[in-house]
Amino acid sequence: MTRFLTGAATAALCVAFVTEAAATEWNVSVWGKRRAFTEHIEKLAELVSEKTGGEFTMNVSYGGLSKNRENLDGISIGAFEMAQFCAGYHPDKNRVITVLELPFLGVNTLEEEVAVSHAVYAHPAAVEEMAQWDAMYLMTSPMPQYNIVGTGEPRDELAEFDGMRVRATGGIGKAFESVGAVPTSVTSSEAYQAMESGVVDTVAFAQHAHLSFGTINEADWWTANLNPGTVNCPVVVNIDAYESLSDAEREALDSSVPEAIDYYLENYGKLLTRWDEVLEEKGVEKVMLSDDTIAAFRTTAADPIREAWIADMESQGIPGQELYDLVIETLNTTRAGN
Repeated sequence: MTRFLTGAATAALCVAFVTEAAATEWNVSVWGKRRAFTEHIEKLAELVSEKTGGEFTMNVSYGGLSKNRENLDGISIGAFEMAQFCAGYHPDKNRVITVLELPFLGVNTLEEEVAVSHAVYAHPAAVEEMAQWDAMYLMTSPMPQYNIVGTGEPRDELAEFDGMRVRATGGIGKAFESVGAVPTSVTSSEAYQAMESGVVDTVAFAQHAHLSFGTINEADWWTANLNPGTVNCPVVVNIDAYESLSDAEREALDSSVPEAIDYYLENYGKLLTRWDEVLEEKGVEKVMLSDDTIAAFRTTAADPIREAWIADMESQGIPGQELYDLVIETLNTTRAGN
């Protein structure tokens, strides 16, 4: 009897061990705090857990695993399985997707931003480049066109941008530089301090970030219609971790991406709807630039920066013209379908 009980206990222990070993737990590195920008990641974790009965879970860490500029490095060494980053933080590591940060691409909605981003992510050049970091693109973090908040008198003429110190990264930073501004690429988490201390006069962000990082609290004005472009911030996964998933887990993850994006779009839409109320509550002046001013900005920034980007990419063996054409074609196809 003793031998029988011992065998049963051993069998139960083995079953428990196998059950525990079968569960999959991923660590996800993001930064800041939970906000509209991270809601698709939170939703993805929720959906994956539901679809796998809790056997595949994700722990979303806000800065506890890595600094935002080091998330891709962390993915490359397997320090965590999933991460979010922005192309402008290290354009030399993700050259292909910087096409999505070119100024004045003409993307008007978050749905269009999703379409062009995912089209570029699927391009062989993008897939190959990320594979060098043992990473693969999973989904984008669509953001509306950036606009700037500033202190002092509103800058609503192009000449007033000359010498303006602006927190702006990627193509947006280059666009401002083309009209005489002085861009700095401090991280989003450092933007409020830079503005408060006078290191910068203005900060370029999407609406959610002006709220989340507090720059709206330092602002006297906000440009409502400058719309020079946006930044591209993908969510990537470690290739080895992805390939180690079971078929059921991989299906749960892949099938949850469209649902998570839809949730993100719905949630962000609510923020945009109440943005004017936020400006009024905080006493921030809404500045509308003239059509002539915006046209002059576009003429100065768009064509030269685009052509320089294409030439630079082509010189590095990256199909710059093809990538740019893909963005425009996808944009046109998306609008035709709507």
